[in-house]
Amino acid sequence: PEGGVWPVRDSWTRGTENIYSAWIETLFDAPLSEAPSWPALHEVLRNRSRNLLFNHLGLKEDEKGLVIRPDCADLPYFLRAYFAFKMGLPFGYSKCSRGGGGKPPRCVAWQSIQNQEKPVARSEKKSNGGLLSDIFGENEPPPVKTAEPPQGLVPGFGYFLRNTIANTVHSGSGRTAASDNNTDYYPVPLSEASMRPGTVYADPYGHLLVVAKRVPQTDGSAGVLLAVDGQPDGTVARKRFWRGNFLFAQDAALGSPGFKRFRPVVRDKSGASRRMSNDEIAASQNYGDYSLAQSKLDIEAFYDAMDDVLSPAPLDPTRALQEAVTALEEQVNTRVTSVENGRKYHVGGGAEVAMPDGASIFETTGAWEDFATPSRDLRLLIAIDVVRGFPDRVLRRPERYAMPSGKSAADVKTELDAMLASELAARKFSYTRSDGSAWPLTLKELIERAAELEMAYNLNDCVERRWGAPETGDEAATCKRRASASQRKKMAEYRAWFQERRRPPRG
Repeated sequence: PEGGVWPVRDSWTRGTENIYSAWIETLFDAPLSEAPSWPALHEVLRNRSRNLLFNHLGLKEDEKGLVIRPDCADLPYFLRAYFAFKMGLPFGYSKCSRGGGGKPPRCVAWQSIQNQEKPVARSEKKSNGGLLSDIFGENEPPPVKTAEPPQGLVPGFGYFLRNTIANTVHSGSGRTAASDNNTDYYPVPLSEASMRPGTVYADPYGHLLVVAKRVPQTDGSAGVLLAVDGQPDGTVARKRFWRGNFLFAQDAALGSPGFKRFRPVVRDKSGASRRMSNDEIAASQNYGDYSLAQSKLDIEAFYDAMDDVLSPAPLDPTRALQEAVTALEEQVNTRVTSVENGRKYHVGGGAEVAMPDGASIFETTGAWEDFATPSRDLRLLIAIDVVRGFPDRVLRRPERYAMPSGKSAADVKTELDAMLASELAARKFSYTRSDGSAWPLTLKELIERAAELEMAYNLNDCVERRWGAPETGDEAATCKRRASASQRKKMAEYRAWFQERRRPPRG
């Protein structure tokens, strides 16, 4: 249609949703033993062996050098839009708040690809939480319109992703209330059928992941759920579901977390696009999976339910412990890359970065968003708690585990405590110090530094401090950079959030 981003020639059905899931699973497929990552989403899309829709339109569209670098909030939209573009499906997106004042995010406007406004500039979209003054009445200048989109189907699509979607959606888009109809996502039940590739997970603190694969439980291993996420630097990586990566909490001010799917976009008799309501989805033969069940679960009940979905049969407790430690190890290695990126920023001449105030340390723009690690470190601290507490979890839920004959749950816990100490001491990693040399650490040593990691996220500190190195000793001898006294004072004020493993809601 005139004014549209791409022509619509098909509709969303169970069949197209199945193809969407298959496409995502193939796109990010890799052996379970690997933790693949890519410097940008376009690196994956340009891979003919991964992308089942490579040049699907016959325009050599995937060979035109489109640059596609989503962050975590953009990634679900970019994947959905790319698939809809290739398949000629309707698509739309909402302008939403991030929540605040004790209320969850809400969406106040929706646009389809058939009728586009000029996008706002990216540097202004994210300011003040991404709330547009002409919609929300905030005291900020009206957003400046960007230049006209380039001509041509493929250039226009790339512009739509980079300048329209990326400048509009954010993490609040995924945290809208579960019962809200005026949203881009709707909540699904916790079931095997819901854990399909393309399903989105929104955590309460602003991170989004896209399910890439579910690996069923076998006699020798637990069931595994794999998901991909985007980072501020454009990196896309795959990781496994576990409590350290997929955070869950019930707080009305934060919105509704959990597993969600894109609300189907349909066309009415006039050809105009609209989103299906919750009641329509629940009654649909193609979908029928709208559910408020997750919103009624507390934290422990949510993770217990996910254990039952992924591994219906009792687990071998020792193997389950090893898998938890492996998940922690993966999370630590991901942080290695993030901290190293911050070191390279300073080595390359990057100046001292201003530290945001209050809850904005978790969600802002610029170099702080790219290289500081408050959100990642909060998740790491939670992951450390999960691993430390695993033997106690087995004692709490012995019915979930295949207990050895003749041993009580208390006996198994004692054995797991010893096994955990051994595993943590054996698992090693290394980071690059300020002078470029490598410094090895074990997971045991890192866990012992958990208190130091509560104030280790500031990229203006040297990397030695960011890994909790003692003030004196060989490890910290190469440290040449410290955050300013004023920033250290802020960090001391905010430390309680990390000590209590909670992220404050926006004001």
